[in-house]
Amino acid sequence: MDATIELRHELHRYPELSGTEVETARRIVQFFEPLSPDTILKNLGGSGVAVVFSGTMPGPTVLLRAELDALPIQESNSMPYCSTKSGVAHKCGHDGHMAILAAVGRELVTERPAKGRVILLFQPAEETGAGAAAVIADPRFTEITPDYVFALHNLPSFPLGQVAMRSGSFASASRGMAIRLQGKPAHAAQPETGLSPALAMAQIIEKLSAMPADIAASEEVAFATVVGARLGKKAFGTAPGEAEIWVTLRSETDASMAAIVAYAEEVVTAIATRYALEATLGYSDIFAATINSEAANAIIRRSIVENFIIELERPFRWSEDFGRFTALAEGAIFGIGSGIGTPELHSNNYDFPDELIAPAAQIFMRIIAQILTELD
Repeated sequence: MDATIELRHELHRYPELSGTEVETARRIVQFFEPLSPDTILKNLGGSGVAVVFSGTMPGPTVLLRAELDALPIQESNSMPYCSTKSGVAHKCGHDGHMAILAAVGRELVTERPAKGRVILLFQPAEETGAGAAAVIADPRFTEITPDYVFALHNLPSFPLGQVAMRSGSFASASRGMAIRLQGKPAHAAQPETGLSPALAMAQIIEKLSAMPADIAASEEVAFATVVGARLGKKAFGTAPGEAEIWVTLRSETDASMAAIVAYAEEVVTAIATRYALEATLGYSDIFAATINSEAANAIIRRSIVENFIIELERPFRWSEDFGRFTALAEGAIFGIGSGIGTPELHSNNYDFPDELIAPAAQIFMRIIAQILTELD
């Protein structure tokens, strides 16, 4: 079996959640050390790993990124390399993305760049939106500051190997909004002596779920999804005094995200004030929109057989923290089909197809060749 497929299966057996990818990173380092890259940076932005292959002459730095983390999902598959960790599995294909960069690394051993550098970055905590920012904030990131950045994401329901591209917004901005309403509990026989958040909670959910269409830029998709809520406890003698609502805000651009955040905060404040409640807001899992440059997309297009490309009309609704990198350097992320009929991402029976590793690695190798030989 090919060493990169063996690596993927090993990574799949031992998945780790965002921010805890210590053993995953160790396995990546263990794979690359025998290949003798010029540098391996460890513990970058947490558990991140950057593998550096340098040419003998100065030139651009090309950074390719894969993700280390898995998801809190119980796997339902029965293949020999199933997850050994209860409730944790690689259900977004990050094990496959890492294997693709491993295949690129093996190619670079024999096709080392004559000039410039190639950085293979294995980034932590993509699923929470915290990893890219942590890597960039690490002082050692200045040692590998890229001129170009590229990444890919596998796409179920697309033909195997087909590349999906889009200039501008490729993946949406999103953030989790936590709303806490504080009132005053009371005896259920005398609810008027307390301050129940029940009506306020219902009105906030209704208002945010029916966000005005004109709040975002023209024809842009922007919306809120209520993902959970809690009101009081199962105590029939007590009227509740507190409530929580959890909402995901999503938009195609950062400008529209700012608008819907302002709208949501205004709604919560106004309704809480109406019912004399104290409202507290918090945010987590913050993703900026991932913006692809046309110049970087042109490089990708020249690396792919034309009939294997599909131009997307709209950005994907899911989010990606790779936008942190495309905000710093010329870059783009593209999608690559993992097969018609493949289970969707984040489903409990999803598994990355091994046959995608080699062709995806070859696309990256052609991207590298263009930048380090033709463009500089």
